[in-house]
Amino acid sequence: MSDAERTATADPATTGPGSSVARAAAFAGLEPVPGVSKPDPILVADGVRRSFGGLVAVDVEHLEVQRGAITALIGPNGAGKTTFFNLLTGFDSPDEGRWHFDGRDLAGVAAHQVARYGMVRTFQLTKSLARLTVLDNVMLGATEQRGERFLTSLIRPLWRAQEDDVRERAEDLLARFKLDHMRDELAGSLSGGQRKLLEMARALMVQPTMVMLDEPMAGVNPALTQSLLGHVKALREDGMTVMFVEHDMDVVHDISDWVVVMGEGRIIAEGTPEQISSNEAVIDAYLGAHHDAPLSAAEAEQRLADDEARIRADIDEQEPHDG
Repeated sequence: MSDAERTATADPATTGPGSSVARAAAFAGLEPVPGVSKPDPILVADGVRRSFGGLVAVDVEHLEVQRGAITALIGPNGAGKTTFFNLLTGFDSPDEGRWHFDGRDLAGVAAHQVARYGMVRTFQLTKSLARLTVLDNVMLGATEQRGERFLTSLIRPLWRAQEDDVRERAEDLLARFKLDHMRDELAGSLSGGQRKLLEMARALMVQPTMVMLDEPMAGVNPALTQSLLGHVKALREDGMTVMFVEHDMDVVHDISDWVVVMGEGRIIAEGTPEQISSNEAVIDAYLGAHHDAPLSAAEAEQRLADDEARIRADIDEQEPHDG
């Protein structure tokens, strides 16, 4: 079989435009340095700065996010990750800077309009409407609903067909996230992990191009974590771009194609998960001066033995000797 025939009969999931092969090719040869240019960036930020009083929370000189890939945004607590998310999605305003999403300037654009342009986000602390049903929570995510306008809401035939379509899409998403059996339950009755799934389903009602997830695994039990990981990967397979904040490096290694590291508001490193794991700037940012501590039981025992030997030597030097 020729190379052309093999390509024609190959699984699109591994060879298509959004395939693992294509994603690997997109990042192949990229220098793992802050602000490195990507082959096809969907999001580009320049000079984005936000301070609170004398504290600089975000100071991003340049960042590009590759289209169709999963990018992890990591960093120690207080690094500015969530603030950066808030700025990009219109939930906060920068002191200066601009950013473009899919070629559109989003600086100064309100959060609801950012979502309509195709960039949606979830929150570290879920924001479900507890006194509405699970189904109603998801349906609220749909945009441009005619029934939300005062005058048209009075004339049911003007919006009934659209609402039926919205309900059908919402029920499909609930089935996808295995929440369909709770469609009529109040959202306040869901567990923390189920609320994460609900928020993700509601975000997808916008039919976004890019999904930004703020610590999607936080507070989720291990059994549901695997389900969430599968759903995040499925977003990428559906052609969406994903950027997520995470602290669990096992999760980062499992699902991310590229990793961006923040420290004290700045981008201090970029690279593949493997490159980031051995990056000294990242190790220093997370562990500070203690990054050279023993990493194994044998090394710890040896360090203890060396310390004891030095202490004994010091004591011997200080004790008077018989002359």
